[in-house]
Amino acid sequence: MEVLRPQLIRIGGRVYRKNPIQEQTYQHEDEDDDCYQGLVECAEESCEAYEVVQTPQGFRCTVKAPSLLYKHIVGKRGDTRKKLEVETKTSISIPKPGQEGEIVITGQHRSGVISARTRIDVLLLTFRRKQPFTHFLAFLNEAEVQERFLKFQEEVLEKCSMDHGVDSSIFQNPKKLHLTIGMLVLLSEQEIQQTCEMLQQCKEEFIELQELVDRVLERFQASGLIVKEWNSVKLHATVMNTLFRKDPNAEGRYNLYTTDGKYIFKERESFDGRNILKLFENFCFGTLKLSSIHISQRFTVDSFGNYASCGQIDFS
Repeated sequence: MEVLRPQLIRIGGRVYRKNPIQEQTYQHEDEDDDCYQGLVECAEESCEAYEVVQTPQGFRCTVKAPSLLYKHIVGKRGDTRKKLEVETKTSISIPKPGQEGEIVITGQHRSGVISARTRIDVLLLTFRRKQPFTHFLAFLNEAEVQERFLKFQEEVLEKCSMDHGVDSSIFQNPKKLHLTIGMLVLLSEQEIQQTCEMLQQCKEEFIELQELVDRVLERFQASGLIVKEWNSVKLHATVMNTLFRKDPNAEGRYNLYTTDGKYIFKERESFDGRNILKLFENFCFGTLKLSSIHISQRFTVDSFGNYASCGQIDFS
């Protein structure tokens, strides 16, 4: 571990250092147990970020989480939950698989309840990061941009088709062109609704475009729905991608994970883009009126050929 630059995990405005895990290989190694053993150091003192209620039996705290992540709190044969309960001297109640609800933590000591809550938050964040992206925030394109994109595709194929790997299969579907703000992992209807509400708040608070997209991203990073990758948003649209060769619905590097969060290796044929960059570095794709932000669902198509939208905010 780098002492001066340790790996950090941010949860609800707080920052924790992640302890190193000693690498050992076992025949029946369990992923959940590994994650639990590598939990960050958690403070036992009171934490104002959590709402801990005093009851006649002691203290109680609830955690909202999508049912898809319950199994990671339970662990194999219930081992993770048992370990949490023993070490924090609490009782942890988790809804049955497939049922949405709240995880309830109870205990005689406030510090123990807070410790259990913090550790559960770390587990939830860790396994959320392993889930494939389900949605994204984006500005959608208009007819002018689609027409200019088709012109761009035509000219590239006319002038650069002899370059290695350059053919029509690597171009994006013009109807699915969009300016990406950030990728989301939304695992329940409640999280989709939360996303819509947060977008509405951003609309009311932010005005300038760069401030808007940066602050939207910050708000979603703080909520845990978006993993932080960059300090500032660089609005971008994918126009060519080698993943489109075999799967027209593929979506760049975000398509390389299964629903279990496991990496999939896909052999990809590269292409030589040097001439494209040289000849089309100043190509104009048209003017786009940024009138709304959409929460688009990956791997879906609506009646117009766009990604299906789960919600949006309009600026006009």
